[in-house]
Amino acid sequence: MKSLQTADYLVFLFYFIVVATYGYWVYRRKKKASTTASHDYFLAEGSLTWWAIGASLIASNISAEQMIGMSGNGFKMGLAISTYEWMAAATLMIVAIFFIPVYLKNKIYTMPQFLNQRYNSTVAMIMAVFWLLLYVVVNLTSILYLGALAIHAISGLPLYLCMVFLAGFAIIITLGGMKVIGYTDVIQVFFLIVGGLATTYLALSLVSDKFGGNGVFDGLKLLADKASDHFHMVLKKDNPNYISLPGLTVLIGGMWIVNLNYWGCNQYITQRALGADLKTARSGLLFAAFLKLLMPVIVVLPGIAAYVLYQNGGFHEEMMLNGEIVQDNAYPTMLNLLGPGLKGLAFAALTAAIVASLAGKANSIATIFTLDIYKKKIDPDASEKKMVGVGKIAVVMALIIGVIIAPFMGIDKKGGFEFIQEYTGFVSPGIFAMFILGFFWKKTTSNAALFATVGGFVFSIFFKFLPKIMNLAFLQPMGFAAKNNDGIYEIPFLDRMGFVFVLCIAGMWIISIIDNNRGVEAKGLEIDRSMFKLSPAFTVGVLIIGGILTALYTIFW
Repeated sequence: MKSLQTADYLVFLFYFIVVATYGYWVYRRKKKASTTASHDYFLAEGSLTWWAIGASLIASNISAEQMIGMSGNGFKMGLAISTYEWMAAATLMIVAIFFIPVYLKNKIYTMPQFLNQRYNSTVAMIMAVFWLLLYVVVNLTSILYLGALAIHAISGLPLYLCMVFLAGFAIIITLGGMKVIGYTDVIQVFFLIVGGLATTYLALSLVSDKFGGNGVFDGLKLLADKASDHFHMVLKKDNPNYISLPGLTVLIGGMWIVNLNYWGCNQYITQRALGADLKTARSGLLFAAFLKLLMPVIVVLPGIAAYVLYQNGGFHEEMMLNGEIVQDNAYPTMLNLLGPGLKGLAFAALTAAIVASLAGKANSIATIFTLDIYKKKIDPDASEKKMVGVGKIAVVMALIIGVIIAPFMGIDKKGGFEFIQEYTGFVSPGIFAMFILGFFWKKTTSNAALFATVGGFVFSIFFKFLPKIMNLAFLQPMGFAAKNNDGIYEIPFLDRMGFVFVLCIAGMWIISIIDNNRGVEAKGLEIDRSMFKLSPAFTVGVLIIGGILTALYTIFW
């Protein structure tokens, strides 16, 4: 049923009041700092605990694209899509060990600031404008529209009203600054996990009841039995979904670029840890990594359950549109089966995921605009209080723009999670190459960085449209080409990202060597070995996560 009952509204109202009241309390408690210190407003400098950082990372990361899109991929290809979540856990450890110490040692608060400090102001300004456009036009609108679609499917409320509600809720959270976002995200994650687990419980119970089982554990066993093809992490070449997740690339190829760029070179994510000391930041990332291990249970298993039930005569009307299966309907279909109260809890979980992501994205937009564009190019003498005011205006304007343009972007026609990953991948190889060499090779020059920024995008476009120039069937035996929906051989986008990254690294190395020989000076960062020393407790945490990941990939290979 596409509507909410009184019990659902009461549960959701409770969630809303708890988040809003707690956020207001945090804001009032730190009001003086939040209205006079820009770093405190944008970064919550020195005030977020490890558990707040970890929860905020997950709350900002998990949104409609995961809850709806990844569950849809679970319906289509199964557990393999979990590689985005489980490899993220491994990536978070690498970021904690190698990236965060570099940022904190060099007092880096924004990604454009890093580029300015490491390369030059031209590279920094180009990327600041690029990130603003990407965050507003692509990310913010996608989260708003996909989130509104999901809430519309569950509640029956008008689509545009859902968008306005989500934007308004996000503004309430965001105007308090990163401190309010960070601590309210703890509550958001609680509702996200509890509500998400309720949906998974329902899904497994439905499978169990369908085939005469008893309880969720029987449901899980039946799921693995009835959809054994949906429980493999590494896909073979003959798998119809190989083009999305090409074999070992998920372990040794482009999946690392996706995750390292997202978790290590992304203002939207790293911002949570940049205001803390190293020990707190690392502990927060470790906590986030543990939560990441849990995410496939919440976002993938319901999709696989919907697939099993669909294959056995259920959900045919709900999963079909104009005679075609719509995989992204899997999660809303499950939510609509929850009883009064539980549906409200799941509705709150979905809203929590969307609002937390919107708030985090809006804060990052405000941070980059205020610190890297307004302060440097528009009003260099702006006071701390004025910058906070400008940041708040930027938050409101970004969300208003998002609400206005989202319906015209064709987001609903372009797909969900997988589409976002692929088209973000047009720029991430070049950005990651620019960051990784900027970190660890002092001879890297600004000309090399410009090459990676522009060249990475050009190479990505070239490989995307290469199948229109030549037949790539000869690459299929090597695993570097697969048939797309049109029957044309193309390079899987994760492999394309790997190729582009290698080309960017090679080009940057050549350009930097030429520049060095011409006497061009490169600005290296302050780095020493002691920065990367690990505490015993953190080391144990890393080993536990590594062991769990090894077991998961061994069991579900």
